[in-house]
Amino acid sequence: MGNTNAIRVLTWHIHGSYLYYLTQTPCIFYLPYKNNKDEGYGARTPGFPWGDNVIGIPVDHVKDLELDCILFQSKKNYLEDQYEILSAEQRTLPKLYLEHDPPREVPTDTRHIVNDPDILLVHVTHFNNLMWNNNNTPTVVIEHGVTDPGMLYDGRLEKGIVVINGIAKRGRRLGLDIFLKVREELPIDIVGMGSEEVGGLGEIKNRDLPAFISQYRFFFNPIRYTSLGLSVCEAMMAGMPVVGLSTTEMAITVKNDYSGYISTDESYLVDKMKLLLEDPQKARELSKGARQTALDKFSMERFQADWMRVFQSAINRTFTSDNITESILDN
Repeated sequence: MGNTNAIRVLTWHIHGSYLYYLTQTPCIFYLPYKNNKDEGYGARTPGFPWGDNVIGIPVDHVKDLELDCILFQSKKNYLEDQYEILSAEQRTLPKLYLEHDPPREVPTDTRHIVNDPDILLVHVTHFNNLMWNNNNTPTVVIEHGVTDPGMLYDGRLEKGIVVINGIAKRGRRLGLDIFLKVREELPIDIVGMGSEEVGGLGEIKNRDLPAFISQYRFFFNPIRYTSLGLSVCEAMMAGMPVVGLSTTEMAITVKNDYSGYISTDESYLVDKMKLLLEDPQKARELSKGARQTALDKFSMERFQADWMRVFQSAINRTFTSDNITESILDN
Protein backbone atom coordinates (compact mmCIF):
# COMPACT_ATOMS: atom_id res chain seq x y z
CA MET A 1 0.00 0.00 0.00
CA GLY A 2 3.03 2.28 0.33
CA ASN A 3 2.73 5.50 2.34
CA THR A 4 0.56 4.93 5.42
CA ASN A 5 -0.02 8.70 5.58
CA ALA A 6 -1.54 8.76 2.11
CA ILE A 7 -4.80 10.67 1.65
CA ARG A 8 -7.77 8.27 1.83
CA VAL A 9 -10.44 9.06 -0.76
CA LEU A 10 -13.83 7.44 -1.20
CA THR A 11 -15.15 7.77 -4.74
CA TRP A 12 -17.26 5.86 -7.24
CA HIS A 13 -16.37 4.17 -10.51
CA ILE A 14 -17.51 6.81 -13.00
CA HIS A 15 -15.68 7.28 -16.33
CA GLY A 16 -13.19 4.43 -16.06
CA SER A 17 -10.38 5.98 -18.09
CA TYR A 18 -10.40 9.18 -16.05
CA LEU A 19 -10.58 7.19 -12.82
CA TYR A 20 -7.56 5.15 -13.88
CA TYR A 21 -5.52 8.31 -14.46
CA LEU A 22 -6.78 9.85 -11.23
CA THR A 23 -5.66 6.80 -9.26
CA GLN A 24 -2.08 7.38 -10.42
CA THR A 25 -1.90 10.02 -7.70
CA PRO A 26 -0.28 8.77 -4.47
CA CYS A 27 -3.57 8.47 -2.57
CA ILE A 28 -5.61 5.48 -1.42
CA PHE A 29 -8.87 5.22 -3.37
CA TYR A 30 -11.77 3.21 -1.97
CA LEU A 31 -14.32 2.18 -4.61
CA PRO A 32 -17.62 0.74 -3.31
CA TYR A 33 -19.12 -2.23 -5.11
CA LYS A 34 -22.37 -4.17 -5.16
CA ASN A 35 -23.27 -7.55 -6.61
CA ASN A 36 -25.18 -5.88 -9.41
CA LYS A 37 -24.63 -3.36 -12.18
CA ASP A 38 -25.73 -0.20 -10.39
CA GLU A 39 -24.11 2.94 -11.81
CA GLY A 40 -20.87 3.75 -10.05
CA TYR A 41 -20.45 0.43 -8.26
CA GLY A 42 -18.09 -1.39 -10.63
CA ALA A 43 -15.01 -0.81 -8.43
CA ARG A 44 -11.90 -2.48 -9.94
CA THR A 45 -13.37 -3.42 -13.31
CA PRO A 46 -11.35 -5.55 -15.73
CA GLY A 47 -9.55 -3.72 -18.51
CA PHE A 48 -7.35 -1.42 -16.41
CA PRO A 49 -4.13 -2.32 -14.57
CA TRP A 50 -5.32 -0.92 -11.24
CA GLY A 51 -2.65 -0.26 -8.64
CA ASP A 52 -2.57 -1.57 -5.08
CA ASN A 53 -3.79 1.87 -3.92
CA VAL A 54 -7.19 1.17 -5.51
CA ILE A 55 -9.32 -0.89 -3.13
CA GLY A 56 -12.75 -2.30 -3.84
CA ILE A 57 -14.95 -2.23 -0.77
CA PRO A 58 -18.41 -3.81 -0.28
CA VAL A 59 -21.03 -1.12 0.25
CA ASP A 60 -21.96 -2.62 3.61
CA HIS A 61 -18.40 -1.97 4.86
CA VAL A 62 -18.05 1.63 3.66
CA LYS A 63 -19.36 3.02 6.97
CA ASP A 64 -16.45 1.33 8.78
CA LEU A 65 -13.77 3.11 6.73
CA GLU A 66 -11.52 5.85 8.06
CA LEU A 67 -11.48 8.44 5.30
CA ASP A 68 -10.06 11.89 4.65
CA CYS A 69 -12.48 13.09 2.00
CA ILE A 70 -15.36 12.14 -0.29
CA LEU A 71 -15.17 12.68 -4.06
CA PHE A 72 -18.53 12.75 -5.85
CA GLN A 73 -18.58 12.27 -9.62
CA SER A 74 -22.28 12.22 -10.54
CA LYS A 75 -25.66 13.58 -9.51
CA LYS A 76 -26.56 10.14 -8.20
CA ASN A 77 -23.46 10.05 -6.00
CA TYR A 78 -24.35 13.44 -4.55
CA LEU A 79 -28.14 13.20 -4.24
CA GLU A 80 -28.58 9.51 -3.37
CA ASP A 81 -25.48 7.39 -2.83
CA GLN A 82 -23.92 9.39 -0.03
CA TYR A 83 -27.07 9.01 2.07
CA GLU A 84 -27.31 5.29 1.37
CA ILE A 85 -23.74 4.16 2.03
CA LEU A 86 -22.01 6.79 4.19
CA SER A 87 -22.38 7.24 7.93
CA ALA A 88 -23.56 10.53 9.36
CA GLU A 89 -20.01 11.20 10.55
CA GLN A 90 -18.53 10.46 7.12
CA ARG A 91 -20.93 12.95 5.57
CA THR A 92 -19.27 15.69 7.62
CA LEU A 93 -15.90 14.98 5.97
CA PRO A 94 -14.40 17.35 3.37
CA LYS A 95 -16.15 16.87 0.05
CA LEU A 96 -15.27 17.46 -3.59
CA TYR A 97 -17.45 17.10 -6.66
CA LEU A 98 -15.70 16.19 -9.92
CA GLU A 99 -17.83 17.46 -12.83
CA HIS A 100 -16.90 15.67 -16.05
CA ASP A 101 -19.28 17.44 -18.45
CA PRO A 102 -20.42 20.84 -19.69
CA PRO A 103 -24.01 21.85 -18.92
CA ARG A 104 -26.54 20.03 -21.07
CA GLU A 105 -29.91 21.77 -20.72
CA VAL A 106 -28.98 25.38 -21.48
CA PRO A 107 -25.25 25.95 -22.07
CA THR A 108 -25.14 29.36 -20.39
CA ASP A 109 -27.77 29.28 -17.67
CA THR A 110 -27.90 25.79 -16.20
CA ARG A 111 -27.28 25.78 -12.46
CA HIS A 112 -25.00 23.08 -11.14
CA ILE A 113 -26.53 20.52 -8.80
CA VAL A 114 -24.06 21.58 -6.08
CA ASN A 115 -24.70 24.88 -4.31
CA ASP A 116 -22.53 24.71 -1.22
CA PRO A 117 -19.60 26.97 -0.23
CA ASP A 118 -18.13 24.07 1.78
CA ILE A 119 -17.77 21.76 -1.22
CA LEU A 120 -15.03 22.15 -3.82
CA LEU A 121 -16.31 21.77 -7.40
CA VAL A 122 -13.61 20.48 -9.75
CA HIS A 123 -14.05 21.05 -13.50
CA VAL A 124 -11.97 19.22 -16.11
CA THR A 125 -11.86 22.11 -18.61
CA HIS A 126 -11.96 25.88 -18.42
CA PHE A 127 -14.84 25.85 -20.90
CA ASN A 128 -16.96 23.82 -18.49
CA ASN A 129 -16.13 26.12 -15.59
CA LEU A 130 -17.05 29.11 -17.75
CA MET A 131 -20.38 27.74 -18.93
CA TRP A 132 -21.84 26.22 -15.75
CA ASN A 133 -23.64 28.49 -13.31
CA ASN A 134 -21.62 27.32 -10.31
CA ASN A 135 -23.90 29.01 -7.75
CA ASN A 136 -22.07 29.73 -4.50
CA THR A 137 -19.74 26.77 -4.85
CA PRO A 138 -16.00 27.42 -5.13
CA THR A 139 -14.48 25.93 -8.28
CA VAL A 140 -11.12 24.87 -9.60
CA VAL A 141 -10.03 23.53 -12.99
CA ILE A 142 -7.74 20.53 -13.32
CA GLU A 143 -6.99 19.88 -16.97
CA HIS A 144 -6.65 16.31 -18.19
CA GLY A 145 -3.52 14.24 -17.73
CA VAL A 146 -2.69 11.06 -19.65
CA THR A 147 0.16 8.59 -19.57
CA ASP A 148 2.92 8.97 -22.14
CA PRO A 149 3.30 5.95 -24.45
CA GLY A 150 6.09 7.67 -26.37
CA MET A 151 6.01 8.99 -29.92
CA LEU A 152 4.08 6.19 -31.62
CA TYR A 153 2.79 7.90 -34.76
CA ASP A 154 3.25 5.88 -37.93
CA GLY A 155 0.45 7.11 -40.18
CA ARG A 156 0.98 4.42 -42.80
CA LEU A 157 -2.75 3.72 -43.18
CA GLU A 158 -4.33 6.12 -45.65
CA LYS A 159 -7.39 6.49 -43.44
CA GLY A 160 -8.65 8.57 -40.57
CA ILE A 161 -9.72 7.12 -37.22
CA VAL A 162 -12.52 8.13 -34.86
CA VAL A 163 -12.68 6.96 -31.22
CA ILE A 164 -16.14 7.36 -29.63
CA ASN A 165 -18.16 5.10 -27.34
CA GLY A 166 -21.86 4.71 -28.04
CA ILE A 167 -22.01 7.07 -31.00
CA ALA A 168 -25.17 5.44 -32.41
CA LYS A 169 -27.14 6.08 -29.20
CA ARG A 170 -25.66 9.49 -28.44
CA GLY A 171 -26.40 10.91 -31.87
CA ARG A 172 -25.90 14.53 -32.92
CA ARG A 173 -24.20 15.68 -29.73
CA LEU A 174 -21.39 13.21 -30.44
CA GLY A 175 -21.43 14.02 -34.15
CA LEU A 176 -22.98 10.86 -35.59
CA ASP A 177 -24.36 12.74 -38.59
CA ILE A 178 -21.02 14.43 -39.24
CA PHE A 179 -19.14 11.14 -39.05
CA LEU A 180 -21.53 9.46 -41.48
CA LYS A 181 -21.30 12.38 -43.91
CA VAL A 182 -17.49 12.48 -43.80
CA ARG A 183 -17.28 8.72 -44.27
CA GLU A 184 -19.07 9.10 -47.60
CA GLU A 185 -16.23 11.30 -48.84
CA LEU A 186 -13.17 9.84 -47.09
CA PRO A 187 -11.85 6.49 -45.88
CA ILE A 188 -12.38 6.61 -42.12
CA ASP A 189 -12.76 3.95 -39.42
CA ILE A 190 -14.36 4.18 -36.00
CA VAL A 191 -13.62 2.23 -32.81
CA GLY A 192 -15.28 2.26 -29.42
CA MET A 193 -18.04 0.52 -27.52
CA GLY A 194 -21.00 -0.08 -29.80
CA SER A 195 -19.20 1.22 -32.89
CA GLU A 196 -20.21 -1.94 -34.74
CA GLU A 197 -23.70 -0.43 -34.97
CA VAL A 198 -22.35 2.09 -37.49
CA GLY A 199 -20.00 -0.30 -39.27
CA GLY A 200 -17.11 0.28 -36.88
CA LEU A 201 -14.41 -2.04 -35.58
CA GLY A 202 -15.67 -2.44 -32.02
CA GLU A 203 -13.90 -1.71 -28.76
CA ILE A 204 -10.12 -1.65 -28.43
CA LYS A 205 -8.63 -2.20 -24.98
CA ASN A 206 -7.49 1.04 -23.36
CA ARG A 207 -3.87 -0.06 -23.10
CA ASP A 208 -3.79 -1.09 -26.78
CA LEU A 209 -5.51 1.98 -28.17
CA PRO A 210 -2.54 4.39 -28.68
CA ALA A 211 -0.56 1.89 -30.74
CA PHE A 212 -3.66 0.89 -32.71
CA ILE A 213 -4.75 4.39 -33.73
CA SER A 214 -1.17 5.50 -34.47
CA GLN A 215 -1.25 3.47 -37.68
CA TYR A 216 -3.83 5.88 -39.11
CA ARG A 217 -2.99 9.10 -40.93
CA PHE A 218 -5.02 11.37 -38.64
CA PHE A 219 -7.47 11.38 -35.72
CA PHE A 220 -10.91 12.83 -36.43
CA ASN A 221 -13.11 14.19 -33.66
CA PRO A 222 -16.65 14.92 -34.96
CA ILE A 223 -18.07 15.68 -31.50
CA ARG A 224 -20.17 18.84 -31.25
CA TYR A 225 -20.57 19.22 -27.52
CA THR A 226 -18.85 17.37 -24.70
CA SER A 227 -15.85 17.93 -22.51
CA LEU A 228 -12.49 17.50 -24.14
CA GLY A 229 -12.38 13.75 -24.71
CA LEU A 230 -9.53 11.80 -23.15
CA SER A 231 -9.17 10.01 -26.49
CA VAL A 232 -8.12 13.32 -28.07
CA CYS A 233 -5.48 13.85 -25.36
CA GLU A 234 -4.24 10.27 -25.71
CA ALA A 235 -4.08 10.57 -29.49
CA MET A 236 -2.05 13.76 -29.31
CA MET A 237 0.30 12.24 -26.72
CA ALA A 238 0.97 9.41 -29.18
CA GLY A 239 1.66 11.98 -31.90
CA MET A 240 -1.59 11.86 -33.87
CA PRO A 241 -2.55 14.93 -35.94
CA VAL A 242 -6.08 15.90 -34.87
CA VAL A 243 -8.89 17.21 -37.05
CA GLY A 244 -12.11 18.29 -35.37
CA LEU A 245 -14.77 20.85 -34.60
CA SER A 246 -13.56 24.03 -32.91
CA THR A 247 -16.17 23.82 -30.17
CA THR A 248 -15.86 23.57 -26.38
CA GLU A 249 -12.24 23.09 -25.19
CA MET A 250 -11.10 21.86 -28.62
CA ALA A 251 -10.90 25.51 -29.66
CA ILE A 252 -7.83 26.06 -27.45
CA THR A 253 -6.35 22.56 -27.68
CA VAL A 254 -5.63 22.10 -31.39
CA LYS A 255 -3.78 24.81 -33.32
CA ASN A 256 -4.34 25.02 -37.04
CA ASP A 257 -1.38 23.98 -39.17
CA TYR A 258 0.63 23.08 -36.05
CA SER A 259 -1.05 20.09 -34.40
CA GLY A 260 -3.95 19.54 -36.77
CA TYR A 261 -6.96 21.46 -38.00
CA ILE A 262 -10.12 22.70 -36.31
CA SER A 263 -13.08 24.64 -37.65
CA THR A 264 -16.85 24.85 -37.47
CA ASP A 265 -16.89 24.57 -41.28
CA GLU A 266 -17.29 20.89 -42.16
CA SER A 267 -16.16 21.40 -45.76
CA TYR A 268 -12.91 23.00 -44.53
CA LEU A 269 -12.25 19.98 -42.34
CA VAL A 270 -12.94 17.56 -45.20
CA ASP A 271 -10.47 19.47 -47.39
CA LYS A 272 -7.81 19.30 -44.68
CA MET A 273 -8.36 15.57 -44.16
CA LYS A 274 -7.96 15.02 -47.90
CA LEU A 275 -4.74 17.04 -47.75
CA LEU A 276 -3.36 14.80 -45.00
CA LEU A 277 -4.26 11.66 -46.94
CA GLU A 278 -2.44 13.02 -49.99
CA ASP A 279 0.55 14.47 -48.11
CA PRO A 280 2.01 12.13 -45.47
CA GLN A 281 4.93 14.52 -44.93
CA LYS A 282 2.51 17.25 -43.84
CA ALA A 283 0.86 14.77 -41.47
CA ARG A 284 4.25 13.97 -39.94
CA GLU A 285 4.91 17.68 -39.38
CA LEU A 286 1.58 18.07 -37.59
CA SER A 287 2.32 14.92 -35.62
CA LYS A 288 5.27 16.65 -33.94
CA GLY A 289 3.11 19.62 -32.98
CA ALA A 290 0.38 17.40 -31.60
CA ARG A 291 2.80 15.51 -29.39
CA GLN A 292 4.48 18.68 -28.14
CA THR A 293 1.08 20.14 -27.28
CA ALA A 294 0.21 17.02 -25.30
CA LEU A 295 3.52 17.04 -23.45
CA ASP A 296 2.95 20.69 -22.53
CA LYS A 297 -0.74 20.39 -21.55
CA PHE A 298 -1.51 16.82 -20.49
CA SER A 299 1.48 15.48 -18.58
CA MET A 300 0.68 13.07 -15.76
CA GLU A 301 3.18 14.81 -13.50
CA ARG A 302 1.26 18.10 -13.72
CA PHE A 303 -2.09 16.31 -13.39
CA GLN A 304 -0.98 14.43 -10.28
CA ALA A 305 0.49 17.55 -8.68
CA ASP A 306 -2.71 19.51 -9.33
CA TRP A 307 -4.88 16.82 -7.78
CA MET A 308 -2.66 16.49 -4.74
CA ARG A 309 -2.85 20.24 -4.11
CA VAL A 310 -6.62 20.19 -4.53
CA PHE A 311 -7.12 17.20 -2.23
CA GLN A 312 -4.92 18.81 0.41
CA SER A 313 -6.72 22.13 0.13
CA ALA A 314 -10.10 20.43 0.50
CA ILE A 315 -8.97 18.41 3.51
CA ASN A 316 -7.41 21.44 5.20
CA ARG A 317 -10.50 23.47 4.26
CA THR A 318 -8.22 26.26 3.08
CA PHE A 319 -10.18 27.08 -0.08
CA THR A 320 -12.64 29.94 -0.31
CA SER A 321 -15.26 30.93 -2.84
CA ASP A 322 -13.02 33.80 -4.02
CA ASN A 323 -10.76 33.10 -6.97
CA ILE A 324 -9.76 29.62 -5.88
CA THR A 325 -8.40 28.44 -9.22
CA GLU A 326 -5.27 30.56 -9.15
CA SER A 327 -4.60 30.11 -5.45
CA ILE A 328 -4.73 26.31 -5.49
CA LEU A 329 -2.93 25.65 -8.75
CA ASP A 330 -0.31 28.33 -8.33
CA ASN A 331 3.13 26.77 -8.29
